[in-house]
Amino acid sequence: MLGNGVIGVLSESSNLWERRAPLTPSHCARLLHSGKGKSGIERIIVQPSTRRIFHDSQYEDVGCEISDDLYECGLILGVKQPMLDVILENRAYAFFSHTHKAQKENMPLLDKILAQRASLYDYELIVGENGKRLLAFGKFAGRAGLIDFLHGLGKRYLSLGYSTPFLSLGASYMYPSLAAAKAAVIAVGEEIAAQGLPAGISPIVFVFTGTGNVSQGAQEIFKLLPHTFIDVSKLPEAVRQAGDVAQRSRLTRRSFQVYGCVVTCQDFVEPKDPTKTFNKVDYYAHPVHYSSVFHQRVAPYASVIVNCMYWEKRFPRLLSTQQMQDLAKKGCHLIGVSDITCDIGGSIEFINKSTSIENPFFRYNPTTDSYHEDMNGDGLICLAIDILPTEFSRESSQHFGDILSQFVGSLAWAKNLTDLPSHLRRACIAHGGALTSFYEYIPRMRNSYSNDLIVDAGNFPSSKRKYSTMVSLSGHLFDQFLINEALDVIEAAGGSFRLVKCEVGQSTNAMSYSELEVSADDISSLDQISESLTLLAKSSHKDGRAFSKDKEFILKVGKVNESIETERNGSVRRPAVLVLGAGMVCKPAAELLASAGDMFSNSLKRCESTDAQEEDEFEVIVASLYQKDAEETIEGIVNARAVQLDVADYESLSKYVSKVLVVLSLLPPSFHATIAELCIEQKRHLVTASYVDHAMSLLNERAKDAGVTILCEMGLDPGIDHMMAMQMINQAHVRKGKVRSFTSYCGGLPSPAAADNPLAYKFSWSPAGAIRAGRNPATYKYLGEVVNVDGNDLFDSAVSFRIPDLPAFALEYIPNRNSLVYGDLYAICAEASTIFRATLRYEGFSEIMACLGKIGFFDTRVHPKLKGVQKPTFGNFLNELLKNGYATPVCSEKLQCSLDEKEIIRDVMLRECCRDASTARKTAKTIRFLGLHEDVQIPEACSSAFDIVCLRMQERLSYSSKEQDMVLLHHEIQVEYPDGRPTETHKATLLEFGKIENGKNTTAMARTVGITVAIGTLLLLQNRIQTKGVIRPIDPEVYIPALEMLEACEIKLMEKIETS
Repeated sequence: MLGNGVIGVLSESSNLWERRAPLTPSHCARLLHSGKGKSGIERIIVQPSTRRIFHDSQYEDVGCEISDDLYECGLILGVKQPMLDVILENRAYAFFSHTHKAQKENMPLLDKILAQRASLYDYELIVGENGKRLLAFGKFAGRAGLIDFLHGLGKRYLSLGYSTPFLSLGASYMYPSLAAAKAAVIAVGEEIAAQGLPAGISPIVFVFTGTGNVSQGAQEIFKLLPHTFIDVSKLPEAVRQAGDVAQRSRLTRRSFQVYGCVVTCQDFVEPKDPTKTFNKVDYYAHPVHYSSVFHQRVAPYASVIVNCMYWEKRFPRLLSTQQMQDLAKKGCHLIGVSDITCDIGGSIEFINKSTSIENPFFRYNPTTDSYHEDMNGDGLICLAIDILPTEFSRESSQHFGDILSQFVGSLAWAKNLTDLPSHLRRACIAHGGALTSFYEYIPRMRNSYSNDLIVDAGNFPSSKRKYSTMVSLSGHLFDQFLINEALDVIEAAGGSFRLVKCEVGQSTNAMSYSELEVSADDISSLDQISESLTLLAKSSHKDGRAFSKDKEFILKVGKVNESIETERNGSVRRPAVLVLGAGMVCKPAAELLASAGDMFSNSLKRCESTDAQEEDEFEVIVASLYQKDAEETIEGIVNARAVQLDVADYESLSKYVSKVLVVLSLLPPSFHATIAELCIEQKRHLVTASYVDHAMSLLNERAKDAGVTILCEMGLDPGIDHMMAMQMINQAHVRKGKVRSFTSYCGGLPSPAAADNPLAYKFSWSPAGAIRAGRNPATYKYLGEVVNVDGNDLFDSAVSFRIPDLPAFALEYIPNRNSLVYGDLYAICAEASTIFRATLRYEGFSEIMACLGKIGFFDTRVHPKLKGVQKPTFGNFLNELLKNGYATPVCSEKLQCSLDEKEIIRDVMLRECCRDASTARKTAKTIRFLGLHEDVQIPEACSSAFDIVCLRMQERLSYSSKEQDMVLLHHEIQVEYPDGRPTETHKATLLEFGKIENGKNTTAMARTVGITVAIGTLLLLQNRIQTKGVIRPIDPEVYIPALEMLEACEIKLMEKIETS
């Protein structure tokens, strides 16, 4: 049955709450319709399940078969370990088996696999070339773990007498999607920002341990709240100051944010020898030389401990029971622990049991050393759920299947291990009933466990050996198979071993630790073993591993960095890319290009292309008119250098273009045609985020003839919107569907916390462009009828809009230019009766903007009152605009008066600039917020009403350094099928927030545009795009790898399908 191309999907039975699936219906659809011999699959048989997040009918709709009988399947997939009685003969299985470290509790499962002559692939062992696991759920555990704790935090504070916004938050599983859960957290954050938190519980400090995927997922949720991160060294003073601020606020006595602190091992342990300093390598090799100071440096200032860091018994505890009891006596205000690692009796000793999704908390009272099941009473609440990712079953399954589906075809068609790439061969524990060579150590370790005897070539017990010594091995013993090499060394020298201690790392970042009693008949043999192990460690060091010896043997594995450094210091020249421009978008683009080798080496090499180049590290040249701007852009970026370049200097530009493979232009669109002509001349590829205009389209044939690719519209909108749309449309067409409706909505907005003005809008760039965009005419098709909207009426055409999965956002949309061209571009013009693209704003924006326009603020003509050198005040000019609506003249004295809000409302209504008093009131508040009524002289540079409003918007509606923006992109397509299948509505949503790291703010707009254009550049550098000429990212060779790489950068789409 092996290699017959038929896949089975198990129904999960390990836990009531296990609702995940290894492949979603959409993954199955792609696999079934990709064609045999590629990634395609012959058949997929899914065991029925009424618990799984995806209904059986959804699998049936895409062509899967539903049956309990998986007899015809050569490859059977699950998430968790199946029951032993379902293991069939001569089949291949893939799931998390937890057997490769000879875990005692799972050896019956391995025995069953071997007895049935089956093959076993363990997801945990599928790693990329950087040694990191490709299949994992860590971030989902972090996300769910923090949301669940915030849910309990509200209840706990209520029991202590405090009402907080946290009380409205549900547990993770209560939301239909991760996006909905995030929206609920955002709503909580908005209430905190507006109403604050009681001073009696402030400041609330969340301490996150570790920086891995689990911690990143938890911090992702935390950052949706109004927050400030505190360095651990400044924790005592920062907490004291924050508490003082809350107490000094006499009127409100509230705190309007929460605080976060990320700690790693160097923050909470110190050497026992006071003359030494912390050394990470030494700490992992000799943890006994260190003691924990978490209870002194961190815990006294923490409100919540979010434990995300893997721990082993040989390391000092984070917080012992005795230390917690001592802290309680001193009045520690720790409210609870979210132990996402679920390390029972581990790094936090008093976490002595796991909890469940239905009963997520217990209460520990350190004063009485007692445990309770309720929230009421003294002590702290503790969460320790061991199956957190399943609370977001839909998204975690999608994430898992996105990766698994890339190589599941290889597993399904493989009859022999030699048919598989190396990273899959290494993940195979057993094949055809026998352990593979990588895992031959398992029986030796099992024998040592079970018999407590020395295992050797002659099976002599330990009493037979005269000499022995203790050897400790630490490092990546199992995932890098060092344990095999070490045991081979011992046995090859005629020695034997007894496994005294074995602690296995539970992640690729965590090392394992083993203690062996190594014995031999004579001292020379023992010396030979010691020497051979030393040589093994030294040879490992040459490969990027580390070894140290201090009375005991230490074998470790570290990251391979030396070879890269050698190349950097040598004379080997790497491929280069020229980045033109130094604006906000440039920084994330340059960062990604410079670090592409680390981030994308695996995903790039998974892309199928016989011409693909293996280069994964590039030199980035950032060129700007001003050297200082370029230098600021590359600050802190390795592999990048700054140059001064005037693109109008053709000779200088030509010199730099000749030195690179690809040019990335982030300059204004008017420069692109000239740059493109030079790239064609020098046969260099070009990438831009700008629209294909007439001048650029004329270069198509010349670019083709020169073998040059000019990739345009590779940003957010246009860019990601193209790729989302084409992926959805092509998936529908593959399933023989017809797209009857295509609607797209996109907006760059302030985050809810930053939308703190009457317009609920802010500008990253000059407001002029955004205002002009709101005056453009629009055309779209609705139910077969072409609709035209005049530019003067655009703001009046706004419609209220809600996205069900993001219920916290009150939005509106206005039509966006000519939607009909996208019907041709996406090849749906003949089949779609509705084609509509719109711009998103918060609700209420358009009615205010429409009113401002009717007052005359958007008039670009030179105004008579602004012609002279002596300009009027803003208030006088406002009076001048409003007087034009009166039927009777207004006296000159009145024109000199500054209007109050009621007068502005009256005059706006008299001019009939809006329909009702409510809009007039909002407009008046906006005018006063912008200072358009103030008795301040208008600057000399302003010659029109448009200049004035742009100036004031630039001054009053700009982001501060600590405010975040937001990007929201939402597509919906309605698909009909000719064979009677129900109509489907496919939805895809992208929600991104700006990031503030190390005090530096990167906007969501800059990230989504910068990262996307950088990905387009990488695809050309790696020769992944074969099409020549002027192109957009609407073909699979571009959008498939690009969307994968965006997800690797944590810019991920939320997708769902609804039937009607």
